[in-house]
Amino acid sequence: MVNAIHADFQVKVTSRLGSALREAIVTMLAVLATFICTMAIAPEPGPGVLAVVLSLSFARSHLDRDLRGRLEAAVALPLVGLTAVGAGMLLHRAPWIGAAAFVLGMFVSIWLRRFGPMAGRMGSLIALPFVAILTTPYIPPHHLSPAMILAAPVIVGLLALAWVATLQAAARRIGLLPQLRKQPVVTPEPPPPETARGPRASTRMAIQMAAALSIAFVVGYLFFPQRWAWIVLTAFIVNSGNRGRLDVAYKSVLRVLGAAAGTVIALTVTVHIGAHDSFTVACMLAAVFLGLWLRPMAYAWWALFVTIALALLQGFNGTNGDSLLWTRLEEILIGALIGVLCAWLVYPVRSTGVLRRRIANALAALSDALSAAPSERQTTTFIATLDQVEQVAPPFRASRRALRRLRPNHPADWIDTLLACRIPALALIEGGEAPGHVRKALGAARKALREPENLLPALQQLRQTLVTPAAASGDAAATSEET
Repeated sequence: MVNAIHADFQVKVTSRLGSALREAIVTMLAVLATFICTMAIAPEPGPGVLAVVLSLSFARSHLDRDLRGRLEAAVALPLVGLTAVGAGMLLHRAPWIGAAAFVLGMFVSIWLRRFGPMAGRMGSLIALPFVAILTTPYIPPHHLSPAMILAAPVIVGLLALAWVATLQAAARRIGLLPQLRKQPVVTPEPPPPETARGPRASTRMAIQMAAALSIAFVVGYLFFPQRWAWIVLTAFIVNSGNRGRLDVAYKSVLRVLGAAAGTVIALTVTVHIGAHDSFTVACMLAAVFLGLWLRPMAYAWWALFVTIALALLQGFNGTNGDSLLWTRLEEILIGALIGVLCAWLVYPVRSTGVLRRRIANALAALSDALSAAPSERQTTTFIATLDQVEQVAPPFRASRRALRRLRPNHPADWIDTLLACRIPALALIEGGEAPGHVRKALGAARKALREPENLLPALQQLRQTLVTPAAASGDAAATSEET
């Protein structure tokens, strides 16, 4: 049994690495194409860096997954780009006003999610240029006219969108990337009583992000006036995609460890090799590629290689990397601490509450699939809800490794038990009528969501009935006959 589980794990890892490698290759081709076109139009370091950042952001966000998404991005991008350029100029000429504009922009980008998918896509478009400003060091232009300085971000954004959409479509056409599927609509279960009070999740996340960025700007401007961006960037990273307090703490640890290792490596390279622009650019692109490839394995890899790229990027700003080693690590640690404190103290979201909501969605999707007529059954919604559960698994599994002796019934066990139901549940959905004992076990698991101490036994019972339906049905029949 152990050997089978180990073999299955190896197969999954190999498959994920292969899929991630293909996607990283396509993304890097888009990055290089956008970078080359940008340098031909505006041969300055600033637009070139912006081209890389926006290409990576578009490729990962999948805003162009359909024609409507591409049109929305193309129409909204110029306005959003000009707004972000204005905020970036304020950050350097009127720092406190620029910080307020930046915080407001990020707050709105997250808050808009409450108004549905279209508003959520608009929020993602708003966030992209602001994040690009944060990750791109200010490099004064030397050969661009004032009109071109304003037009460059819009041109670069449209180029990035065009190259990402074109190369991803071509990759899907030749089979290098999987075909995009229409995302199933997941109807969320009603929240548990303890999470029903207060603002909805999108509003909480927006408030937490605004608080973290505000504190990070204040601390950065007052104590690190020349390098405030590292504090703000770290606070943003650990709070982005907030899935609860544990998720933020977990991401903070990985960010600090990965960034620390990346900073040491990058500064070692720059100290021993020196400043060679072409070699530095090659190292930066190689680091970005490795980060894209290994990110699905663990966030720490992304933090490691992105930090290497960002640290190398500072060389274009004329800064001495060797002198920044310990101050940079200190700034990263401060930013992570700010992010964690805001996630835990400002409208905190319990990670177990998020997990129970996602488990509830998965059980509801399984119930709906089994209740439908055999000819109308579909597995897409159930698979999508299981994927959402798996997204929140890493922090819980890390917590289980640390607290196994203190907490035997750990939420990570809920995740593993539910995910173990995937294959037998899909076979039952596609195979025919669900036996009564399966429906009973499913109902008991859904009921146990309001009693966390009973959730693991209920999920284990559900898994047992799904794995051995015939045996369970025979036992039930034997019991009936004896009665």
